[in-house]
Amino acid sequence: MAYIQGFLSRISDLLLCRWTCRHCCEKCYESSCCQSSEDEVEILGPFPAQTPPWLMAGRSSDKDGDSVHTASEVPLTPRTNSPDRRCSSSDTSKSTYSLTRRISSLESRRPSSPLIDIKPIEFGVLSAKKEPIQPSVLRRTYTPDDYFRKFEPQLYSLDSNSDDVDFLTDEEILSKYQLGMLHFSTQYDLLHNHLTVRVIEARDLPPPISHDGSRQDMAHSNPYVKICLLPDQKNSKQTGVKRKTQKPVFEERYTFEIPFLEAQRRTLLLTVVDFDKFSRHCVIGKVSVPLCEVDLVKGGHWWKALVPSSQNEVELGELLLSLNYLPSAGRLNVDVIRAKQLLQTDVSQGSDPFVKIQLVHGLKLVKTKKTSFLRGTIDPFYNESFSFKVPQEELENASLVFTVFGHNMKSSNDFIGRIVIGQYSSGPSESNHWRRMLNTHRTAVEQWHSLRSRAECDRVSPASLEVT
Repeated sequence: MAYIQGFLSRISDLLLCRWTCRHCCEKCYESSCCQSSEDEVEILGPFPAQTPPWLMAGRSSDKDGDSVHTASEVPLTPRTNSPDRRCSSSDTSKSTYSLTRRISSLESRRPSSPLIDIKPIEFGVLSAKKEPIQPSVLRRTYTPDDYFRKFEPQLYSLDSNSDDVDFLTDEEILSKYQLGMLHFSTQYDLLHNHLTVRVIEARDLPPPISHDGSRQDMAHSNPYVKICLLPDQKNSKQTGVKRKTQKPVFEERYTFEIPFLEAQRRTLLLTVVDFDKFSRHCVIGKVSVPLCEVDLVKGGHWWKALVPSSQNEVELGELLLSLNYLPSAGRLNVDVIRAKQLLQTDVSQGSDPFVKIQLVHGLKLVKTKKTSFLRGTIDPFYNESFSFKVPQEELENASLVFTVFGHNMKSSNDFIGRIVIGQYSSGPSESNHWRRMLNTHRTAVEQWHSLRSRAECDRVSPASLEVT
């Protein structure tokens, strides 16, 4: 019986030491490793672990606590070979007492969920030298200034001029800006895949404004409407001009060939413009309607109040040209193909536009040619070709001045717009067209150009000053 109790005592000490000591099992069996509580305690498991903080705290508290508790944790070696039965019983009771105190001490130190610190996994190739590779996390440090740079102060401005008209009713817009109202309708034809826009009428338009004092009738306007589907402003439509009225009735329909899904992504823009024969046309106001917000198939008509437009003047139109140079013949060939959305110069019948082409060498006018004029249109098709003799050594000093006029039999022709291409180009688009022609001899190069005012061309191009 004493031998069994001694063996159980050693087994209990061995199991307890397995969880409280890092030395081997042989020393644990001989009870030679648990002589002091100063040893480092570690939880052994399937992963190498560091010393849990709850055990480290327990050891520090043991050092500062009572010494009886520390002494009780020193295991007593049972003596199984003693002939005295009382000594064996005493050793067994001491070992049992020591085991009970250790278990209760460990249970009091152990938290409800022990923390296990797992070492990082090392990645590497099978070689003599292994290097740990850890993914690095790129983190950007933000300063308070970085957040304030994202703010757009104009969105938080309390200026009354920057109010968003989307939050105002038509009555509020009309009373605030007093630009009048426009009546129109839209409907999409699924059978023919086109959108129909009907401009019906307008009312309560403001009186005209003349900035240069050239306006003769300051009591009545000559309004017309331009229609386009944003963001495409090039393919626009235009109603006729209604003379001397603030309540024009248009009753005109226009169709746009566009797929249904694409039409829903567009915004209908209607711009009311005041025609002025002696100066630039003035924008009265505009109405914009996102087509995704209306039922295009069912259709409908609306009265909408006009709001101010950031574009005070109407564009002058566009001109499509083709340039080609033949070095062997020393010929510069120019094709005037077509124009579109030209500024209307006649109230009743639109315009009778024609194009004048003038060759300037350096600052000297060399040759002048012009197209025929087409009656009653702002979208003329010319398809006319002209040829100028320009030696190759003089090509770099040459300039071509294109001026669009409205034919007028009673008085001088009405100026519509101008561009200059060549040595003294009037803009980046014109310079790009000239460079492309120089780089591709014997090949025609086409390009659209937006017309500019006479004053703008005279300011940037000396060649424009040499022509009339």
